[in-house]
Amino acid sequence: MRMRWCCPAFGALAIFAGAAIAGAVVPIAITDLVFSPAEITVKVGDTVEWTNNDFVDHTATATDGEWDVAIPSGKSAMQQMAKAGTITYFCRVHPGMTGKIHVVSG
Repeated sequence: MRMRWCCPAFGALAIFAGAAIAGAVVPIAITDLVFSPAEITVKVGDTVEWTNNDFVDHTATATDGEWDVAIPSGKSAMQQMAKAGTITYFCRVHPGMTGKIHVVSG
């Protein structure tokens, strides 16, 4: 008769390992018409989360047109970084609001 091992701890470890592969969530606050921090470095696969603390809507729009994220007042929005490179972005509603994301490989 063959015995099978089932270990709940191993299953939990596998779940956590899968979450680590998905990447980190890196926060950027929007307050007083400013992205803060204005410049960050993340890894490919990480997700940037903008939280709009202002009373007006904003966007995070990549200058190369790769993505355009709407961020309503009092809400958050996310964008996963898919490839390495430097991305500059701005708010379409307030073009003076700018930021930069350096995306590095693993």
